[in-house]
Amino acid sequence: MFRVAVLTVSDKGARGEREDLSGQAVKELVADQGWQVDEIRMVSDDLAAITGALLDFVTAGVDLVLTTGGTGLGPRDNTPEATLAVIEREVPGLAEAMRWETFKITPRAILSRAVAGIRGKTLIVNLPGSPQAVRECLGVILPVLGHALGVLTGREQECARKE
Repeated sequence: MFRVAVLTVSDKGARGEREDLSGQAVKELVADQGWQVDEIRMVSDDLAAITGALLDFVTAGVDLVLTTGGTGLGPRDNTPEATLAVIEREVPGLAEAMRWETFKITPRAILSRAVAGIRGKTLIVNLPGSPQAVRECLGVILPVLGHALGVLTGREQECARKE
């Protein structure tokens, strides 16, 4: 079982003005995989708040951090920058696949600045802020996340093509 943390990035949510529907969507999808959600946290779109939360989760030893929100073009969308400040290595294929596949649903998907990467043995993946977009994007990458986490945490052998 993998340990997961969910970080929702939203100024309105952090002020209590909006319910965290996207974080709950992430939790449901992750639970369907049989993975344990250790924490769902909400922070404002402040770069330092996002970075601090990501580092807290890495220090706590979670295997996967899924962020939701803050990946667009708005002046307060800081999630990719915070993630890039925290990760040691990028995993660009995850974000590329999400953009590519969800572009088939809505052309606006290519406006996402989401990134994915690794710090230590923790994988961090940025997701969009809407519950529907969370479901669509996770639907793209969930088929490979288990293997990715298995390799990253040493529970599985290196990536080899399954025949």
